Amino acid sequence: MALIQVIQWDDGLNSNDVLAWRYVNKNNAAKSDELGNWSQLIVRESQEAILFRDGQAVDLYGPGRHTLSTDNLPFLRSIMNLPTGGESPYKAGIWFVNKVNLLDMKWGTQNPLLLKDPEYQIPIYVRAFGQFGLRITESRQFVIKLAGNKTSITRSDIESYFRGLILSRMGDMIATYIAQKKVNIFEINSYLEDMSNEAVGKLSQAFKEFGIEPVNFYFGSVNVIDDDEGIKKLKAAMSERATMNLMGYNYQQKRSFDVLESAAKNEGGSSLIGAGAGLGAGLGMGGALGQMAAQMNQYINPQQTTPPQNVNPVTNPTPTQNNNNCPHCGKPLVPGAVFCPFCGKKPVCSQCGADLIPGAKFCPQCGNKI
Repeated sequence: MALIQVIQWDDGLNSNDVLAWRYVNKNNAAKSDELGNWSQLIVRESQEAILFRDGQAVDLYGPGRHTLSTDNLPFLRSIMNLPTGGESPYKAGIWFVNKVNLLDMKWGTQNPLLLKDPEYQIPIYVRAFGQFGLRITESRQFVIKLAGNKTSITRSDIESYFRGLILSRMGDMIATYIAQKKVNIFEINSYLEDMSNEAVGKLSQAFKEFGIEPVNFYFGSVNVIDDDEGIKKLKAAMSERATMNLMGYNYQQKRSFDVLESAAKNEGGSSLIGAGAGLGAGLGMGGALGQMAAQMNQYINPQQTTPPQNVNPVTNPTPTQNNNNCPHCGKPLVPGAVFCPFCGKKPVCSQCGADLIPGAKFCPQCGNKI
């Protein structure tokens, strides 16, 4: 065995990918853990080296050149008997830890998160992805907890180890913003900076346990699956509400208009008046909606303004009030109105008390001239 053995980081390793590496003797890999007395350990900038004996980290070395001997490693005196010349090896391993900042670690949801839209209560599938940066702060803790029987620890190992932790914490955060803070999924991207800053705090304690510190954490995007049925319904509901806001009416009024339009399409149009009257009373809109229904009916069925063919008019009616005034409050009626715009009551025949058809010249029941 050579009198002086040089132990250093393998130049063939990618420093942007390998975070920790166990020293391997290029000349004889089987004797990688046989370190001779007076071996030279070279540690580069942004690195630390850990000397292991029987699975225990016995010493830590920073950047520079270090001589491994019984002079600076007192523990060796208890595990070896050096003959003259100091050539006998002792069993120990060296781990090099790369302490550069890695700022382009990737994360993302493998399976979409099933959440419920806070406004429309529609189930939707949400995805998220981004990147984060980290650095190793405690080399011993990092190697002891993550190395195991491996000979190296790479960035893919870190992404694999912490994927579940990251997705769990980020999933909870996204759910909090959508479910508790009532942020619409189409507006959540405006909160990405706040969420990113909050994520660093949520991950710091968990990473610290493994000797790692998160440098930053970013949400690249929080989005949905466009082909999802829930998203299609949500977009349709939002579009419909935007249209109603633009036109100046609400959902309840829109449903009323839909009923009127449907009734207007029925043959004869006679159901339109009843629909308008019923909806007007139910919505508290009184004569306004009834008047609308009557006016629509006049345009759709102008024949309703002529007297029925099977009615024989009375030749000498005896009117008891002005035909242009409401029989209840006496105030002028609006032509074609089903309800009085002042008292909200329906005009009736002065002769028999039957409801009058807007625009009719005779009572449909007794034939009294209006």
